[in-house]
Amino acid sequence: MSIRGQCTKILGASLLAFAQLAMAQASPGQAVVPLKDFAKHAHIGDPALSPDGKYLALRMDDADGIHHAVVTYQLSDMKIVGVLKMPIYQLPASITWVSPTRLVIEQAVVTGSLDIPRATGEILSADFNGKNQRYLYGYDAKGSRTQTRARDEGNGFVAGVPHPHDGHVYVDVQPWGMENITTIYNIDSVHNTRHLVGDIDQGGMNFLINKNGQTTYAFGDNTQNEFVAFRKIQGRWKSLPDSIVGSYFNPFMYSPDQKKIYAWSSDDNGPYQLIVAKPDASDPQTLMADPFSNFGHVQTSPWPYKIFAVSNVTGIPKPDYINPNLPSAKLYMALSKAFKGQFVDFINYSQDGMELLFETSSDRNPGTYYLINRHNNKVRKLFDTQPSIHPAQMSQRVPFRFKSSSGMELGGILTLPRGRARTHLPMVLVPHGGPYYVSDDWFFDSDAQMLASRGYLVLQVNFRGSSGRGPGFYQSGFKQWGTGMQQDLADGVKWAIAHHYADPDRICVYGGSFGGYSALMQVIRHPKLYKCAVSYDGVTDLNMDIKKSDTGQYASGLNYFHMVLGDTAAIRAANSPVNLVDKIHVPVFLIHGKDDKRVPYAEATEMRAALEKAGKPYEWMAKSGEGHGFYNTNNRLEMYTRLLAFLKKNIGPGAPVQASQ
Repeated sequence: MSIRGQCTKILGASLLAFAQLAMAQASPGQAVVPLKDFAKHAHIGDPALSPDGKYLALRMDDADGIHHAVVTYQLSDMKIVGVLKMPIYQLPASITWVSPTRLVIEQAVVTGSLDIPRATGEILSADFNGKNQRYLYGYDAKGSRTQTRARDEGNGFVAGVPHPHDGHVYVDVQPWGMENITTIYNIDSVHNTRHLVGDIDQGGMNFLINKNGQTTYAFGDNTQNEFVAFRKIQGRWKSLPDSIVGSYFNPFMYSPDQKKIYAWSSDDNGPYQLIVAKPDASDPQTLMADPFSNFGHVQTSPWPYKIFAVSNVTGIPKPDYINPNLPSAKLYMALSKAFKGQFVDFINYSQDGMELLFETSSDRNPGTYYLINRHNNKVRKLFDTQPSIHPAQMSQRVPFRFKSSSGMELGGILTLPRGRARTHLPMVLVPHGGPYYVSDDWFFDSDAQMLASRGYLVLQVNFRGSSGRGPGFYQSGFKQWGTGMQQDLADGVKWAIAHHYADPDRICVYGGSFGGYSALMQVIRHPKLYKCAVSYDGVTDLNMDIKKSDTGQYASGLNYFHMVLGDTAAIRAANSPVNLVDKIHVPVFLIHGKDDKRVPYAEATEMRAALEKAGKPYEWMAKSGEGHGFYNTNNRLEMYTRLLAFLKKNIGPGAPVQASQ
């Protein structure tokens, strides 16, 4: 019996076409990139190399991005040897090899292009060819599990695998109705048996496991959204003292000899730094720290893993080497030199370390996957994630920093339209969504590149509350949706004007989700800066959002809303665009999916009604079958076309290409 009745269907013709397209070499093509190329989704992602180096499994999507599959290639001839087709709108949150021939897949659901995939709590396994499927954890007890075990009352999350690979997987579990408990199991992916590895009377925890399969640390944000950390001592969990935890302490791996632990740490609410300590967390030593940016992008050697480099996560990522003399570090240096201007990321190795899967990406390259054989150092190109995008046609993205009016140092990204003058440009401010756990980085951005390709300067600001700079910066955005965050964005616009990048008379603001909320709040709070605003699936009524958004349907979501928005309806109403339309004096373009569950469609219709009642000019675009961000390529193309027409009408056409180009 197939898992949920849908996982072993034959790979459709559209997916086969994209499989072939992704392996093809992109070519520069036309001088002006067609809008449809920006409207297309990345159809390849999350690749994983099998332990024996013979197979590659990855996520593959259809043209509209609503059907997803796990596809396995045989690397010797790049023949497709296995397919698991996921239910509509579901995709793999992770793909993990647990043996040379077996995969474990964590399922997620996504309801729009702006939506961050959310794990469904279901975990399944199958052989590389799609056979011998097992439903390992989840609420839908079907297949071989039906007669042996009742449905699981909880959500499961893949937490890692034992080494060497033995077909088992570690799974964190958050039971339903018991928010103050987290458990972790070792599950046999073939026989579908499990045994308890550890549990703790705290919800939302992650575990660190030693080489013997024992839980040693538990840490995470509890149900009150407070960070807590524990260490197991003589079989009992003990809170770590504040002198160790500080404001954040995330131990994520042991050294090969198990005599040290590596952790991300913040002792003063500042950016996360990399530390190494003894197994009991004593004697911490800082390996990498920066006063402005978190570190991330960890690069390791093959098993047993040794960290050799980490990189800053704000600005252009630059590797800082911890163990530069390791063979893997020297290989990384050589590849970084060979792929100049690209960020190289080691994804995973074969068990013997002789095959390495890696990715190159940049501000202009959405991503390319390669395989290198360490016997002969031969590099094979495997896939372009977006083969219709050619990096040579894309625009440069430049990180910058500035001092805000509050005295806080902020950062952001300018996308400078290729082939145009770099001064006095028509500009679009594009605030990111979230607003928390999200930031704008240097890497490829479809919206920014699309706008730049038409001659518009694009400004993105990592306002207070954005990720990448530690817990203090994140928390500084609490209860600042309509105030401090908006001031930070306006300060960024003023910086771009003062440095003569932007024409002050030709500025518009366009954003999605929280970015759509910000687009409306910018023209409300700072009306003299903008000539127009575009809200794409944007929040318009904070009180309605709490009541009707899918985020607010659970206790943890309600706690989150009260923490970040404010406790009273009056405060939320005072920061809701729908109640402030009298302050809007520029044309507005509202875009929304009628099936949006994250920001309900009713918020858009309520905002439209308020604009009509106030006699304010607006344009409208709504699509059935679309959730939080448009999936359908034709809808995305129409949206981009109408967006550009709206910009041209209100701030003029984009800057022309210079004659010398």
